[in-house]
Amino acid sequence: MKRFEGKVAMVTGGNSGIGLAAAKAFAREGAQVAITGRDEQTLKNAENEIGSSALTIRADAARIADLDAAMAKVRDRFKRIDALFVNAGIGRFVPMAEVTEAVFDEIVTVNLKGAFFTVQKALPLMARGSAVVLNASINAHIGLPGTTVYGATKAAVVNMAKTMSADLAERGIRVNVVSPGPIETPIFDRVGISSEQSRQTKEWLQSQTLVKRMGQPEEIAEAVLYLSSDAASFIVGTEIVIDGGMTI
Repeated sequence: MKRFEGKVAMVTGGNSGIGLAAAKAFAREGAQVAITGRDEQTLKNAENEIGSSALTIRADAARIADLDAAMAKVRDRFKRIDALFVNAGIGRFVPMAEVTEAVFDEIVTVNLKGAFFTVQKALPLMARGSAVVLNASINAHIGLPGTTVYGATKAAVVNMAKTMSADLAERGIRVNVVSPGPIETPIFDRVGISSEQSRQTKEWLQSQTLVKRMGQPEEIAEAVLYLSSDAASFIVGTEIVIDGGMTI
């Protein structure tokens, strides 16, 4: 029997990268899948890859009204959520002296506020035995130039896995977190750097790992599914770092 047969999985930011890989993996393992994303075209592309039974919802994790509407659509279609992967986030890598209030607010609003309220809004749909996985980053643990605000939000997400676990223990809802290292995703095309800068950045990141390569979204998805499954029922408030050895 497939691990998620008869279950419902929701993935925020499920229209590309790690989120899409996780959504496809949940579907392969038998789950009914709902994904959110901000871009209509990539949502349509994702639906084609996941399968026509997937529920795609245009929603911005930074907008509470969008989160409310997304959860209402999941409730109407599936009635519940058994596995929630809070993946939606943004990367803005700006030197500290150049961080504006607008940049600061955008990163914090999506990566921290959005993650918190996604879980809060999903709780009415989650029963005992369900699981939440948050997506953080190794930037929560290491200092890299231009990541001051981004890294701070990801450190907060790691902490939320612990504090949410304490809050939700009596309800039987587990919360854990994955912290990816350098992963081959579209994020490198969205940070406002040239193709040559992107190439150089990827080469440098690869050189910093022990395995000398970028990770693949599917490798993160496997950890997400494990933490969401019954096999991980004794794992609570824990972080899995998936970085090819970069942090050591």
